[in-house]
Formats: sequence, C-alpha cells, structure tokens
Amino acid sequence: MFEDRKEAAERLAEALASYRGQHPLVLAIPRGAVPMAALVADRLDGDLDLVLVRKLHAPGAPEFAVGAVDEEGRVYLAAHASEAGASPGYVAEQKVLELQELRRRRELYTPGRLPIPAAGRVVIVIDDGLATGATMVAALDAVRQRHPARLVCAVPVAPEESVELVRGHADDVVVLEVPRRFAAVGQFYHSFPQLEDEEVVALLRAPAGAR
Repeated sequence: MFEDRKEAAERLAEALASYRGQHPLVLAIPRGAVPMAALVADRLDGDLDLVLVRKLHAPGAPEFAVGAVDEEGRVYLAAHASEAGASPGYVAEQKVLELQELRRRRELYTPGRLPIPAAGRVVIVIDDGLATGATMVAALDAVRQRHPARLVCAVPVAPEESVELVRGHADDVVVLEVPRRFAAVGQFYHSFPQLEDEEVVALLRAPAGAR
C-alpha cells in the first residue's frame, strides 16, 4: 500500500535516480499523475509536461478500458475489446467523445503553447498505476512518434499482464509493485482523491521546486 500519490512519487523518483543528470522530460497522464510527475521532474532535474490520452471504456463499464485514443486520433484497441462488447461503431462513437475532451483539456491545461519537444531526449511517462494498460500503451505510442532517445514507462503499481503489455512499447519499464491480486489502482493507496482541472493547471504553471 502507498499512503498517497506523494509517497508513490517519492519512491518512483528513487527508482528512476539513474536518469538524474540527463535532463529528462517527465510526462504525466492527467489528471492523477500530474502531481506525481511534478515531484519526479523536480527530483530528477527534468522538465514537466503532459501526454494527453483518453481511455475508451467498455459498454456499461466506465472503469474498464477496451482501448485508448491520443490527441491525433490514433486508437489503441485491447485484445479483449470485442469480447467486452466494443463494436467498431461503438469504438468510433467513443473516439469522437474522447477527442472532444482531449481538445478541451489541451486548451485549458497548456493554452498558447506547444508540447515540450521530446526528440532526442529521455522521456519518462508517468501514471498513478496501470489496470489494463491500454491508456499507457496509447501514451507511449503517441510519444514514440515524437522520436525520443529513450522512452520510459514509470508507475507505482500494475498487474503482471499489464506490465508485460507495456514492455513492448517502451525501452524501460519501472514498476514498484506487481501484486498478484489486482482489482483497481485505487485499492493500493490509502488516500486516492480525484484531482480537479484547477489543480492540474496550478501545478503546470508553478515554477520548478515550488510545486
């Protein structure tokens, strides 16, 4: 169990210490991972930014991912998508809805600026945990299009099957805990509140070291 996201981020920063001195670009998957990525970026003397992706959920099951979509409209579909009832038409509808949310978040979170360039850099993508791993795969694939020198996935907790899934999409995978019994990411945190948009904006605007 992690006490909260701060403790998990401190432990992640320790596990990623080998990247200190390489000025990594630390990318958060909003919203929950943003305070974690901010702490890791500070500890590693890196830059903080976002990678915006959205989960595509199964019909009638908003917490169960059957895939994910990135800002460019690229869709990653999990192998279990059709079994979960996600028909091509359903996926297309979900994609339209989630792209609208991605555009809203981009305009709100980073108005007036482009993402920090990733080409030739060590890039660390952080989330507060993996469930199916679909959202992280979409994020990693989106960042790979930007030509990083090294692409790292870093999360506090994930089931073994999700860890194996993301290994095929990153150069390095750092996972602190791989429990045998896994129902949801939140079960591994004593405190796991939802973040609001305002908190994300404040973290992104705060200077390094003051977040």
